[in-house]
Amino acid sequence: MFICICHGVTDTQIESAIDNGAETMKQLTQELKVGSQCGKCCQCTKRVLNKKLMQIAEAQPQVA
Repeated sequence: MFICICHGVTDTQIESAIDNGAETMKQLTQELKVGSQCGKCCQCTKRVLNKKLMQIAEAQPQVA
């Protein structure tokens, strides 16, 4: 699904950038240009970012 229409960025591209190390909106903006034009995609991008980071955190083994 397209998240950023201005730059043609999809949720899959955002998730891939997160898998490759992006952890903040600033990093996603630098890499994919999301939120750098009209800004209407920022909230949806943040939702994708937070969901993906939670999935990554939950997949990490718990250290006691």
